Amino acid sequence: MNSSFQLSERFWSLARRLIPKPAKPHPFGGGRRRVPNRAVLAAIIFVLRTGCQWKALDATGLGSGSTAHRRFQEWVRAGLFFRLWRVAAQRYDEVHGIDWRWLAVDGCLTKAPLSRSEVVGRNPTDRGKQGVKRSLLVDGKGLPLALVVGPANRNDHRLLAETLDSLVARRPTRTAMVHHLCLDLGYDDAGSRHEAARRGYRVHIRGWRDEMGQQKGKRKRARRWVVERTHAWLNRYRRLLVRWERKVANHAAFLHLACALICQRVTDGNAT
Repeated sequence: MNSSFQLSERFWSLARRLIPKPAKPHPFGGGRRRVPNRAVLAAIIFVLRTGCQWKALDATGLGSGSTAHRRFQEWVRAGLFFRLWRVAAQRYDEVHGIDWRWLAVDGCLTKAPLSRSEVVGRNPTDRGKQGVKRSLLVDGKGLPLALVVGPANRNDHRLLAETLDSLVARRPTRTAMVHHLCLDLGYDDAGSRHEAARRGYRVHIRGWRDEMGQQKGKRKRARRWVVERTHAWLNRYRRLLVRWERKVANHAAFLHLACALICQRVTDGNAT
């Protein structure tokens, strides 16, 4: 099996210290033996990577789909996947160093066909079908540092402030260096400039034509493309291509787990 579908030893070494103990152990010590956390996490990663249904796990030999889903819900309530992303980003910072000089933010639309789901809206680019938007912030090399989920009909610039305030790593003091923030024309308004400036960012807003021109030029380097590449990395986790989760917390948990896996793979020098 491809290694990207499996739970690596390095990732397990990060996760095992963060997994909470069972909230309600059997009071008399009986009942079935609890399935090992490592096996369950491997099954959850398989669902995230392949996009299969939970019940499909029964035929893979990775374990019971109902057990994996039940443990997934338990860990979502405990905030495990966000903490795992934060620890993975911190480890990257210790090994390689986060590039705080050049940050980039961009949104990405995803289908959400379950109309009764939380935080969905009509996608204006997909004939008004239900959808969801993720707003992503990355460092200069594309490491995911913040992510916010909103309805598809919410403009990118309305998610900017919340995205900037959702960092999983501690930002250096503003006096240490200039922090540049690269945005596309969807953020070209006074509100976006104000929200970025009050947080100490120097804003650069360019369209894709200017960005492509810089990528080919000699003097100036294109910066915003890294966030689009990270969105593409996230889309390789096929559970994220279409949001089937009714609860936004479950959808966000899958996103956080994918970000944690990306951080781990980039730290290890593997292509994502």
